[in-house]
Amino acid sequence: MSRSETLFEDARKHIPGGVNSPVRAFARVGGQPLFIKSGEGAYLTDEDGNRYVDYIGSWGPMILGHAHPQVVKSVKEVMESGLSFGAPTEIETRVAEKIINMLPAMEKVRMVNSGTEATMSAIRVARGFTGRDTIVKFEGCYHGHSDSLLVKAGSGALTLGEPDSLGVPASFAQHTLTLEYNNAEQVKELFAEKGSEIAAIIIEPIAGNMGCVPPVSGFLETLREVCDESGALLIFDEVMTGFRVARGSAQGHYGIKPDMTTLGKIIGGGMPVGAFGGRSDVMSVVAPLGGVYQAGTLSGNPIAMQAGLSTLELIDSNDFFEELEQKSEQLVSGMQQLADEAGIPFSTNRVGSMFGFFFTSASPVTTFNQVMAADSNMFNDFFHAMLKGGVNLAPSPFESGFISAAHGSKEIDATLEAAEAAFKVLKK
Repeated sequence: MSRSETLFEDARKHIPGGVNSPVRAFARVGGQPLFIKSGEGAYLTDEDGNRYVDYIGSWGPMILGHAHPQVVKSVKEVMESGLSFGAPTEIETRVAEKIINMLPAMEKVRMVNSGTEATMSAIRVARGFTGRDTIVKFEGCYHGHSDSLLVKAGSGALTLGEPDSLGVPASFAQHTLTLEYNNAEQVKELFAEKGSEIAAIIIEPIAGNMGCVPPVSGFLETLREVCDESGALLIFDEVMTGFRVARGSAQGHYGIKPDMTTLGKIIGGGMPVGAFGGRSDVMSVVAPLGGVYQAGTLSGNPIAMQAGLSTLELIDSNDFFEELEQKSEQLVSGMQQLADEAGIPFSTNRVGSMFGFFFTSASPVTTFNQVMAADSNMFNDFFHAMLKGGVNLAPSPFESGFISAAHGSKEIDATLEAAEAAFKVLKK
């Protein structure tokens, strides 16, 4: 028995399912999860000493690669002064200034501890600001596990094969209307009927929790238009896409200005963090200025703030993202070419350094139904073949992949070599 297997057996005695987040359990792909011992650059090493080229990147935050020396050094320096104070610190303001400089739509920002907390808080603010209860979200988009948003969600909920979670009261779910992602006409019809009742639309501007599914032309523009006409707020959930797909995130990439934005992952450099923010008038309803209550003991934790600030400073250039995009294109186009040569039905999507692939002849994949119609069994076989070949992909067909600045030609070539062997296995 491998050490990972032994550790998983022990973990299941003490932790539900042996994991602290469902997708880690490998339930969707079969087999048992790897227990990771260390990460460096583009690589992870498991407890059995196996080394993998990593395309999960802690589910997105590690845009510089694992254990980046400058980030680690800066965190160590901050830790020497204390781990947490529960009081204001200068670095919180510095991080807020940096975020606002890179995302002008965020005129004010509040730090929290997770993406789930950020989206939950943003929804509360939207309801408080508009005086309305109804929220619109989209099928296949995942916004964390708060009750109001865990309705036909993607990510972990899809991985478990359950479109809804037990424990969410029907009275909560009834205030959340779920539409088809990339269906602009459906949005227009809903707002024509109920626009005056809707507090906000919340959306992943690039859906990253049903694979990587970009918006079709005109879709985000339609959301902006109906919100302007109805008085509803447009919330971009950029927990995943924030500072991942471009310096200005998805909103900068597509030229759409949301009223509110939620962030996480990269702004913490790998530490637990989240943030929500937006227009000054909207954020003025947040306590202590206004009547929308939100608080957090560890919000703005100096260690997380320093990890995030160091990361943002290192990636704050268009050249950085151009280089990352070139690497991403090399990987994704290479995989598509290998699949085509092998005669495997395979479709890829990519925006910046975020990518997804689907075992389907549909191209491009633009809808939740297309994602669900893809061959998940073929994905499972491909996943294990790639893992055997030394490549760590997300253990679910409903997750995005990520490239970091630490990935180079060596790692991409090794990945394509493993993919070529994996496609041959699938063809048999």
